[in-house]
Amino acid sequence: MEDINSANIETLEKAIDEARRIGIVTHMKPDGDAIGSSVAMYHYLKACGKSSVKVILNDRQPAYLDFLTDSIPMEDLIISEKMPAEADILLRDSDLVFCLDFNAFHRTDRLEKALTESKADKILIDHHLDPDRSAFSLVFSETDISSASELVYQILIETRRIAHDASALPQMSATALMTGMTTDTNNFANSTFPSTFRMASALLTTGVDREDILSRLYNQYSEGRIRLMGHVLKDLMTITEDGVAYVVLDRKTMEEHGIQEGDTEGFVNIPLSIKGVRMSLLLKEDDGRIRVSIRSKRGTSANRCARLHFNGGGHENAAGGKLMVPQDISGIEAAAQYIEDHTHTYLTKEDGNKK
Repeated sequence: MEDINSANIETLEKAIDEARRIGIVTHMKPDGDAIGSSVAMYHYLKACGKSSVKVILNDRQPAYLDFLTDSIPMEDLIISEKMPAEADILLRDSDLVFCLDFNAFHRTDRLEKALTESKADKILIDHHLDPDRSAFSLVFSETDISSASELVYQILIETRRIAHDASALPQMSATALMTGMTTDTNNFANSTFPSTFRMASALLTTGVDREDILSRLYNQYSEGRIRLMGHVLKDLMTITEDGVAYVVLDRKTMEEHGIQEGDTEGFVNIPLSIKGVRMSLLLKEDDGRIRVSIRSKRGTSANRCARLHFNGGGHENAAGGKLMVPQDISGIEAAAQYIEDHTHTYLTKEDGNKK
Protein backbone atom coordinates (compact mmCIF):
# COMPACT_ATOMS: atom_id res chain seq x y z
CA MET A 1 0.00 0.00 0.00
CA GLU A 2 2.35 2.63 -1.35
CA ASP A 3 0.12 5.63 -0.58
CA ILE A 4 -0.12 4.75 3.11
CA ASN A 5 3.25 6.05 4.21
CA SER A 6 4.43 8.27 7.03
CA ALA A 7 4.62 11.38 4.84
CA ASN A 8 1.06 11.03 3.58
CA ILE A 9 -0.30 10.24 7.04
CA GLU A 10 1.44 13.31 8.39
CA THR A 11 -0.05 15.42 5.57
CA LEU A 12 -3.49 13.99 6.32
CA GLU A 13 -3.26 14.75 10.04
CA LYS A 14 -2.00 18.28 9.38
CA ALA A 15 -4.89 18.93 6.98
CA ILE A 16 -7.39 17.72 9.59
CA ASP A 17 -5.77 19.78 12.36
CA GLU A 18 -5.90 22.96 10.29
CA ALA A 19 -9.36 22.51 8.78
CA ARG A 20 -12.31 24.47 10.18
CA ARG A 21 -15.07 23.20 7.86
CA ILE A 22 -14.85 19.61 6.61
CA GLY A 23 -17.03 17.93 4.01
CA ILE A 24 -17.32 14.22 3.24
CA VAL A 25 -18.63 13.14 -0.18
CA THR A 26 -19.05 9.82 -1.92
CA HIS A 27 -20.40 8.54 -5.22
CA MET A 28 -23.96 8.81 -6.50
CA LYS A 29 -26.39 6.04 -5.57
CA PRO A 30 -24.35 5.29 -2.41
CA ASP A 31 -23.98 1.66 -1.41
CA GLY A 32 -22.86 0.06 1.83
CA ASP A 33 -19.19 0.79 1.28
CA ALA A 34 -19.83 4.42 0.39
CA ILE A 35 -22.01 4.98 3.45
CA GLY A 36 -19.84 2.85 5.74
CA SER A 37 -16.62 4.68 4.91
CA SER A 38 -18.34 8.09 5.12
CA VAL A 39 -19.98 7.44 8.49
CA ALA A 40 -16.73 6.00 9.86
CA MET A 41 -14.77 9.07 8.77
CA TYR A 42 -17.43 11.40 10.21
CA HIS A 43 -17.19 9.89 13.68
CA TYR A 44 -13.40 9.79 13.57
CA LEU A 45 -13.27 13.50 12.72
CA LYS A 46 -15.75 14.34 15.48
CA ALA A 47 -13.58 12.36 17.91
CA CYS A 48 -10.66 14.52 16.76
CA GLY A 49 -12.57 17.52 18.05
CA LYS A 50 -13.69 18.93 14.70
CA SER A 51 -16.91 20.87 15.26
CA SER A 52 -17.99 21.38 11.64
CA VAL A 53 -18.18 18.09 9.71
CA LYS A 54 -20.84 17.49 7.06
CA VAL A 55 -21.62 14.32 5.13
CA ILE A 56 -22.94 15.45 1.76
CA LEU A 57 -24.70 12.77 -0.30
CA ASN A 58 -25.80 13.14 -3.90
CA ASP A 59 -28.93 11.11 -3.17
CA ARG A 60 -30.45 9.21 -0.29
CA GLN A 61 -28.89 6.01 0.95
CA PRO A 62 -30.84 2.72 0.75
CA ALA A 63 -33.14 2.27 3.76
CA TYR A 64 -31.23 -0.78 5.03
CA LEU A 65 -28.29 1.54 5.77
CA ASP A 66 -30.32 3.94 7.91
CA PHE A 67 -28.85 2.39 11.06
CA LEU A 68 -25.54 3.97 10.04
CA THR A 69 -26.74 7.39 8.92
CA ASP A 70 -29.06 7.66 11.94
CA SER A 71 -25.88 8.07 14.01
CA ILE A 72 -25.26 11.44 12.33
CA PRO A 73 -27.25 14.48 13.52
CA MET A 74 -29.75 15.68 10.92
CA GLU A 75 -27.97 19.00 10.51
CA ASP A 76 -24.72 17.21 9.56
CA LEU A 77 -26.25 14.94 6.87
CA ILE A 78 -27.16 16.81 3.70
CA ILE A 79 -28.72 15.12 0.68
CA SER A 80 -28.25 17.12 -2.51
CA GLU A 81 -31.31 15.53 -4.09
CA LYS A 82 -33.44 17.29 -1.45
CA MET A 83 -31.29 20.36 -0.70
CA PRO A 84 -29.17 21.06 -3.79
CA ALA A 85 -28.37 24.69 -2.98
CA GLU A 86 -27.31 23.92 0.59
CA ALA A 87 -25.15 20.99 -0.55
CA ASP A 88 -23.38 23.16 -3.13
CA ILE A 89 -22.76 25.98 -0.65
CA LEU A 90 -21.34 23.60 1.95
CA LEU A 91 -18.95 22.09 -0.57
CA ARG A 92 -17.79 25.47 -1.81
CA ASP A 93 -17.32 26.78 1.75
CA SER A 94 -15.40 23.74 3.02
CA ASP A 95 -11.67 24.03 3.42
CA LEU A 96 -11.16 20.25 3.44
CA VAL A 97 -13.19 17.61 1.59
CA PHE A 98 -12.80 13.84 1.94
CA CYS A 99 -13.69 12.04 -1.29
CA LEU A 100 -14.51 8.44 -0.52
CA ASP A 101 -15.13 5.41 -2.75
CA PHE A 102 -14.90 7.12 -6.15
CA ASN A 103 -12.00 7.86 -8.49
CA ALA A 104 -13.18 10.98 -10.38
CA PHE A 105 -15.52 13.90 -9.72
CA HIS A 106 -18.09 12.85 -12.33
CA ARG A 107 -18.98 9.86 -10.15
CA THR A 108 -20.67 12.30 -7.74
CA ASP A 109 -23.28 13.33 -10.37
CA ARG A 110 -24.95 16.62 -9.37
CA LEU A 111 -22.19 17.39 -6.85
CA GLU A 112 -19.52 17.43 -9.56
CA LYS A 113 -19.72 21.14 -10.39
CA ALA A 114 -19.57 22.35 -6.77
CA LEU A 115 -16.79 19.86 -6.00
CA THR A 116 -14.77 21.03 -8.98
CA GLU A 117 -15.24 24.70 -8.08
CA SER A 118 -14.46 24.23 -4.40
CA LYS A 119 -11.09 25.64 -3.34
CA ALA A 120 -10.87 23.11 -0.52
CA ASP A 121 -8.05 20.62 -0.22
CA LYS A 122 -9.48 17.32 -1.44
CA ILE A 123 -8.31 13.98 -0.07
CA LEU A 124 -9.15 10.88 -2.10
CA ILE A 125 -9.55 7.49 -0.41
CA ASP A 126 -10.56 4.93 -3.01
CA HIS A 127 -10.05 1.37 -4.23
CA HIS A 128 -11.04 1.68 -7.91
CA LEU A 129 -8.68 1.59 -10.88
CA ASP A 130 -7.22 4.71 -12.50
CA PRO A 131 -7.96 7.53 -10.04
CA ASP A 132 -7.80 11.08 -11.38
CA ARG A 133 -4.85 11.99 -9.16
CA SER A 134 -4.51 15.50 -10.58
CA ALA A 135 -7.91 16.49 -9.13
CA PHE A 136 -6.90 15.84 -5.51
CA SER A 137 -4.48 17.36 -3.02
CA LEU A 138 -3.70 13.98 -1.46
CA VAL A 139 -4.45 10.50 -2.80
CA PHE A 140 -4.79 7.18 -1.01
CA SER A 141 -5.48 4.70 -3.80
CA GLU A 142 -5.22 0.93 -3.46
CA THR A 143 -6.85 -1.65 -5.72
CA ASP A 144 -5.66 -4.82 -3.97
CA ILE A 145 -8.04 -4.24 -1.10
CA SER A 146 -11.62 -5.24 -0.41
CA SER A 147 -13.27 -1.85 -0.13
CA ALA A 148 -12.95 1.85 0.57
CA SER A 149 -13.95 0.99 4.13
CA GLU A 150 -10.94 -1.27 4.52
CA LEU A 151 -8.71 1.44 3.07
CA VAL A 152 -10.10 4.00 5.53
CA TYR A 153 -9.37 1.51 8.32
CA GLN A 154 -5.79 0.98 7.14
CA ILE A 155 -5.26 4.76 7.06
CA LEU A 156 -6.86 5.55 10.41
CA ILE A 157 -4.96 2.78 12.16
CA GLU A 158 -1.74 4.62 11.19
CA THR A 159 -2.78 7.97 12.69
CA ARG A 160 -1.46 9.25 16.01
CA ARG A 161 -4.91 9.08 17.58
CA ILE A 162 -5.50 5.38 16.79
CA ALA A 163 -1.84 4.26 16.85
CA HIS A 164 -2.42 0.68 15.64
CA ASP A 165 -5.05 0.07 18.31
CA ALA A 166 -8.44 -0.67 16.73
CA SER A 167 -10.12 -0.26 20.12
CA ALA A 168 -9.23 3.45 19.92
CA LEU A 169 -11.63 3.87 16.98
CA PRO A 170 -15.00 5.41 17.84
CA GLN A 171 -17.41 2.50 18.20
CA MET A 172 -19.64 3.79 15.40
CA SER A 173 -16.62 4.07 13.11
CA ALA A 174 -15.76 0.44 13.80
CA THR A 175 -19.34 -0.67 13.11
CA ALA A 176 -19.54 1.39 9.91
CA LEU A 177 -16.22 0.03 8.62
CA MET A 178 -17.29 -3.56 9.25
CA THR A 179 -20.57 -2.85 7.44
CA GLY A 180 -18.90 -1.29 4.41
CA MET A 181 -16.39 -4.10 4.07
CA THR A 182 -19.11 -6.74 4.50
CA THR A 183 -21.33 -5.32 1.76
CA ASP A 184 -18.53 -4.75 -0.75
CA THR A 185 -17.23 -8.30 -0.37
CA ASN A 186 -20.73 -9.78 -0.52
CA ASN A 187 -20.19 -11.05 3.03
CA PHE A 188 -16.61 -12.23 2.38
CA ALA A 189 -17.49 -13.99 -0.88
CA ASN A 190 -15.59 -11.64 -3.25
CA SER A 191 -12.51 -9.41 -3.30
CA THR A 192 -11.07 -10.56 0.00
CA PHE A 193 -7.40 -10.35 0.94
CA PRO A 194 -5.42 -11.38 4.03
CA SER A 195 -5.68 -7.77 5.20
CA THR A 196 -9.48 -8.00 4.98
CA PHE A 197 -9.63 -10.80 7.53
CA ARG A 198 -7.09 -9.11 9.78
CA MET A 199 -9.26 -5.99 9.76
CA ALA A 200 -12.40 -7.98 10.53
CA SER A 201 -10.67 -9.76 13.40
CA ALA A 202 -9.40 -6.49 14.87
CA LEU A 203 -12.83 -4.87 14.64
CA LEU A 204 -14.50 -7.86 16.27
CA THR A 205 -12.15 -7.55 19.23
CA THR A 206 -13.37 -3.97 19.73
CA GLY A 207 -16.88 -5.24 20.36
CA VAL A 208 -18.43 -4.78 16.91
CA ASP A 209 -21.66 -6.80 16.81
CA ARG A 210 -21.35 -8.59 13.47
CA GLU A 211 -24.53 -10.60 13.99
CA ASP A 212 -26.49 -7.39 14.40
CA ILE A 213 -24.90 -5.94 11.26
CA LEU A 214 -25.77 -9.03 9.24
CA SER A 215 -29.33 -8.97 10.51
CA ARG A 216 -29.72 -5.31 9.53
CA LEU A 217 -28.18 -5.91 6.10
CA TYR A 218 -29.80 -9.17 5.10
CA ASN A 219 -32.91 -9.71 7.22
CA GLN A 220 -34.70 -6.42 6.61
CA TYR A 221 -35.71 -6.81 2.97
CA SER A 222 -39.00 -5.50 1.66
CA GLU A 223 -41.63 -7.94 0.44
CA GLY A 224 -41.36 -6.32 -2.99
CA ARG A 225 -37.66 -7.18 -3.21
CA ILE A 226 -38.25 -10.89 -2.52
CA ARG A 227 -41.17 -11.12 -4.93
CA LEU A 228 -39.18 -9.31 -7.61
CA MET A 229 -36.24 -11.64 -7.05
CA GLY A 230 -38.48 -14.63 -7.79
CA HIS A 231 -39.86 -12.92 -10.90
CA VAL A 232 -36.36 -12.04 -12.07
CA LEU A 233 -35.01 -15.58 -11.73
CA LYS A 234 -38.08 -17.30 -13.19
CA ASP A 235 -39.16 -14.94 -15.95
CA LEU A 236 -36.61 -12.22 -16.69
CA MET A 237 -33.20 -13.90 -16.60
CA THR A 238 -31.68 -14.90 -19.94
CA ILE A 239 -28.54 -17.01 -20.34
CA THR A 240 -26.70 -16.82 -23.66
CA GLU A 241 -24.57 -19.44 -25.36
CA ASP A 242 -21.52 -17.40 -24.36
CA GLY A 243 -22.26 -17.98 -20.67
CA VAL A 244 -23.67 -14.53 -20.03
CA ALA A 245 -26.68 -14.19 -17.74
CA TYR A 246 -28.55 -10.92 -17.94
CA VAL A 247 -31.65 -9.26 -16.54
CA VAL A 248 -33.29 -6.09 -17.84
CA LEU A 249 -35.51 -4.23 -15.40
CA ASP A 250 -37.74 -1.54 -16.83
CA ARG A 251 -39.33 1.20 -14.76
CA LYS A 252 -42.80 -0.37 -14.99
CA THR A 253 -41.62 -3.66 -13.44
CA MET A 254 -39.85 -1.88 -10.59
CA GLU A 255 -42.88 0.30 -9.88
CA GLU A 256 -45.21 -2.70 -9.86
CA HIS A 257 -43.10 -4.30 -7.13
CA GLY A 258 -42.67 -1.08 -5.15
CA ILE A 259 -38.90 -1.19 -5.56
CA GLN A 260 -36.90 1.45 -3.69
CA GLU A 261 -33.24 2.39 -4.10
CA GLY A 262 -31.13 -0.52 -2.85
CA ASP A 263 -33.83 -3.18 -3.19
CA THR A 264 -32.04 -4.80 -6.15
CA GLU A 265 -28.68 -4.85 -4.34
CA GLY A 266 -27.02 -8.24 -4.90
CA PHE A 267 -29.34 -9.40 -7.71
CA VAL A 268 -26.50 -9.30 -10.21
CA ASN A 269 -24.44 -11.78 -8.16
CA ILE A 270 -27.04 -14.56 -8.10
CA PRO A 271 -26.63 -15.92 -11.67
CA LEU A 272 -22.90 -16.48 -11.10
CA SER A 273 -23.85 -19.47 -8.94
CA ILE A 274 -25.07 -21.22 -12.10
CA LYS A 275 -22.62 -23.65 -13.68
CA GLY A 276 -21.37 -22.35 -17.02
CA VAL A 277 -22.24 -18.71 -16.35
CA ARG A 278 -19.09 -16.60 -16.53
CA MET A 279 -20.59 -13.10 -16.50
CA SER A 280 -23.78 -11.56 -15.13
CA LEU A 281 -25.36 -8.21 -16.02
CA LEU A 282 -28.24 -6.29 -14.47
CA LEU A 283 -29.64 -3.35 -16.42
CA LYS A 284 -32.11 -0.92 -14.80
CA GLU A 285 -34.03 1.85 -16.51
CA ASP A 286 -33.37 5.30 -15.06
CA ASP A 287 -33.97 8.90 -16.13
CA GLY A 288 -32.32 9.33 -19.53
CA ARG A 289 -30.04 6.36 -18.99
CA ILE A 290 -29.86 2.66 -18.30
CA ARG A 291 -27.71 1.76 -15.31
CA VAL A 292 -25.52 -1.31 -15.71
CA SER A 293 -24.03 -3.64 -13.09
CA ILE A 294 -21.58 -6.35 -14.19
CA ARG A 295 -20.09 -9.24 -12.25
CA SER A 296 -17.84 -12.00 -13.51
CA LYS A 297 -16.03 -15.12 -12.42
CA ARG A 298 -12.27 -15.32 -12.25
CA GLY A 299 -10.75 -15.35 -15.72
CA THR A 300 -13.33 -13.00 -17.24
CA SER A 301 -12.92 -9.26 -16.80
CA ALA A 302 -16.05 -7.34 -15.86
CA ASN A 303 -13.93 -4.19 -15.75
CA ARG A 304 -12.75 -4.42 -19.38
CA CYS A 305 -16.25 -5.25 -20.59
CA ALA A 306 -17.65 -2.23 -18.76
CA ARG A 307 -14.96 0.06 -20.15
CA LEU A 308 -15.27 -1.12 -23.74
CA HIS A 309 -19.04 -1.47 -24.06
CA PHE A 310 -20.90 0.22 -21.19
CA ASN A 311 -19.17 3.58 -20.54
CA GLY A 312 -17.94 2.42 -17.15
CA GLY A 313 -15.36 0.42 -15.25
CA GLY A 314 -14.54 -0.74 -11.76
CA HIS A 315 -12.79 -3.85 -10.50
CA GLU A 316 -11.66 -6.95 -12.36
CA ASN A 317 -14.75 -8.95 -11.38
CA ALA A 318 -17.18 -6.23 -10.32
CA ALA A 319 -17.91 -3.18 -12.45
CA GLY A 320 -20.62 -0.78 -13.47
CA GLY A 321 -21.55 1.54 -16.26
CA LYS A 322 -24.37 3.24 -18.09
CA LEU A 323 -26.01 3.47 -21.48
CA MET A 324 -27.32 6.90 -22.37
CA VAL A 325 -30.68 7.21 -24.13
CA PRO A 326 -30.78 7.89 -27.05
CA GLN A 327 -27.03 8.40 -27.61
CA ASP A 328 -25.98 4.80 -26.92
CA ILE A 329 -29.26 2.96 -27.19
CA SER A 330 -32.79 3.82 -28.33
CA GLY A 331 -34.36 2.69 -25.06
CA ILE A 332 -34.83 -0.12 -22.56
CA GLU A 333 -36.60 -2.25 -25.18
CA ALA A 334 -33.33 -2.49 -27.13
CA ALA A 335 -31.23 -3.49 -24.11
CA ALA A 336 -31.41 -7.27 -24.55
CA GLN A 337 -30.10 -7.18 -28.10
CA TYR A 338 -27.40 -4.69 -27.11
CA ILE A 339 -26.21 -6.99 -24.32
CA GLU A 340 -26.12 -10.09 -26.49
CA ASP A 341 -24.31 -8.38 -29.37
CA HIS A 342 -21.72 -6.58 -27.27
CA THR A 343 -20.95 -9.33 -24.76
CA HIS A 344 -20.57 -11.79 -27.64
CA THR A 345 -18.12 -9.43 -29.36
CA TYR A 346 -16.23 -8.87 -26.12
CA LEU A 347 -15.98 -12.50 -25.02
CA THR A 348 -15.06 -13.73 -28.50
CA LYS A 349 -12.14 -11.29 -28.57
CA GLU A 350 -11.15 -12.02 -24.96
CA ASP A 351 -11.17 -15.79 -25.57
CA GLY A 352 -9.13 -15.28 -28.72
CA ASN A 353 -6.51 -13.29 -26.81
CA LYS A 354 -6.07 -16.19 -24.36
CA LYS A 355 -5.16 -18.68 -27.09
